[in-house]
Amino acid sequence: MSDAPNTATLDPVQPPAGPPGLLDRALDNLRTRWREIAASARGAVGAPPRTHLPKEDAERLKEQIEACLEARGGEVSARARAAQLGRTYLALDPQGRRNFLLMLARDFDVERAAVDEAMATFQAAADPVARGHAERALRRALEPPRVRLLTQFNALPEGVKFLVDLRAELMEMARGEPLLQALEDDLKSLLRSWFDVGFLEMRRITWDSPASLLEKLIKYEAVHEISGWQDLKDRLDSDRRCFAFFHPRMPHEPLIFVEVALVQGMSDNVQALLDPSAPVCDPKSADSAIFYSISNAQVGLAGISFGNFLIKRVVDGLTGEFPNIKCFATLSPIPGFRRWFDRTLDRDGDALLTNAEAERIAERLAQRDSEAGAILDSGPDSGDEAPILARALAVPGWHEDEELQKQLRGPLMRLAVHYLTTAQTSERRVERADGAQARALDPVAHFHLTNGARMERLNWLADRSRKGLKQSCGMMINYRYRLGEIDANHEAYSGDGKIITSSAIRSLGKAGG
Repeated sequence: MSDAPNTATLDPVQPPAGPPGLLDRALDNLRTRWREIAASARGAVGAPPRTHLPKEDAERLKEQIEACLEARGGEVSARARAAQLGRTYLALDPQGRRNFLLMLARDFDVERAAVDEAMATFQAAADPVARGHAERALRRALEPPRVRLLTQFNALPEGVKFLVDLRAELMEMARGEPLLQALEDDLKSLLRSWFDVGFLEMRRITWDSPASLLEKLIKYEAVHEISGWQDLKDRLDSDRRCFAFFHPRMPHEPLIFVEVALVQGMSDNVQALLDPSAPVCDPKSADSAIFYSISNAQVGLAGISFGNFLIKRVVDGLTGEFPNIKCFATLSPIPGFRRWFDRTLDRDGDALLTNAEAERIAERLAQRDSEAGAILDSGPDSGDEAPILARALAVPGWHEDEELQKQLRGPLMRLAVHYLTTAQTSERRVERADGAQARALDPVAHFHLTNGARMERLNWLADRSRKGLKQSCGMMINYRYRLGEIDANHEAYSGDGKIITSSAIRSLGKAGG
């Protein structure tokens, strides 16, 4: 399953920015929906602040926030003030939004004096009843006023979506800015409590789903770009499935979605899997469900994991619908391999190869030079030249040279197994001197191993796209979910850092000759 991440992230791949038109329409819709709600608060607010929010305008906005927190009037008034505040934020330019969030982080943090007083009362409590009262008072004192302000948006139409997008902006702004990092942490904690998996609904997305939802799938697909409406229709055909999680406060916005192909046999090539000219199979004849893409649709929910629950629910659903399906596996990228490989190659050079491997690669490079009329020494001991693996991979279209890619296959697949298993685990142990359990360096590997999958098969040149060649030399991997082994695999990895692999994977990890 092509997925994961961001995002050093544990989660699946995050969405690209997407077509500006869709975002613009969403913002316009939000401003329109909040206009009438905010109307009753408008008279007390005065002139709107300038878009870059200079200091004097920020002071007036601060008074507006204080009014929101004081909760004067009833529920209608509170909603009106929150709506007006949200509309104000949406009207600001990037500098104005940064100034707004800095003011919110700085001026609406916890009150230190109130915390000190609550702690003193707690420590002085002499009996269980008094201690209970003091504990509750201390919890209230430790909650920053800005959290209460953010919570008010939950009552607005699309208010939760507004906060999710606000966190996406904060994540960018907070880098290197401790004040904003604290605010982002508060918002993440708030969203994590609201987006507990128990609140989420899994739905199948089909070609008959609303066009607005289908348009979002095209925008949010972060693994294998959807080239247009026909491509999307192919991915929603009878031998395909697409499932997504939705939140009741964001019923028209997928949070995360997974694309599944119902096929015969475990797929080993993503171009073949997505080939628009391939015949449509009868899903009732399928014996395998291949998860080939999983994408987080909301950047603002990064780090709030529910992808593992989605996979398990999909497996349960497909098992009931298609009892002939016995193989549940992914066709996943290896997004961190090439970065790790380049660092390792800089350090170890030709020592990564056996003598026989180096000689065979050098021989093919020399043949290419001879065929091109060049007089170059491409041998493994050619002075200060780059390592032979680096020279081979620098050949334009190396993957289309049958002899060259044949000689590269063994060493690159061995190194990929090393990256996915032994090497990355030992490196992580060195990095984590705090004694915390080791984990896979590759984010996709970590995601599936945590979910209880095992590394089943490494596929050579399974993704010949520019992206696939760049991030993993075209290699992809199948992670397999065996229903009777998922819990044991999860415990072995999460508890002991043990990576469960097939015998085929273990064989590839042995040195070639």
